[in-house]
Amino acid sequence: MKNSLWRDQPRAAYIGSGKYHPEAESLAYTLARSAASAGVLTVCGGLGGVMNAACRGAKDGNGLTIGILPGITANDANPYVDIPIATGLGHMRNALVVQNADIVFAFAGGAGTLSEIGFALKLEKPVIAVAAWRELTAVLLATSAHKALELGLERLGIAS
Repeated sequence: MKNSLWRDQPRAAYIGSGKYHPEAESLAYTLARSAASAGVLTVCGGLGGVMNAACRGAKDGNGLTIGILPGITANDANPYVDIPIATGLGHMRNALVVQNADIVFAFAGGAGTLSEIGFALKLEKPVIAVAAWRELTAVLLATSAHKALELGLERLGIAS
């Protein structure tokens, strides 16, 4: 028996710094909460920083969260991850994060975030940079969580 409850829902990946970054975390929380309220599942790397904030926002928006973890144990996931997937792949799991999303929201981050943006573009996934990554010409730019949500829902074919 096929359960399509989650299978047919659009998925958004939230990528950004795993370290404390208050502005990026606030934007990720707000965006994920609103997107979850619109029926969009949350996919991320499952750890701290932007990932934790996005999962917390999604839970506050009554959404489902999926964390694709770099390590070998599901216990490494932040407390807001509903479905932890331990990969044992380290940073190579970044490709899996964006592969499992229909759209990617990119926040401030470093080389790991940049690798996820690269994978997303190679996989022809739309990338919306939220108050970050302005120097990248292949991504859509949004200066606020509200604008990112508007662009994202439009790309997913969901009326806002």
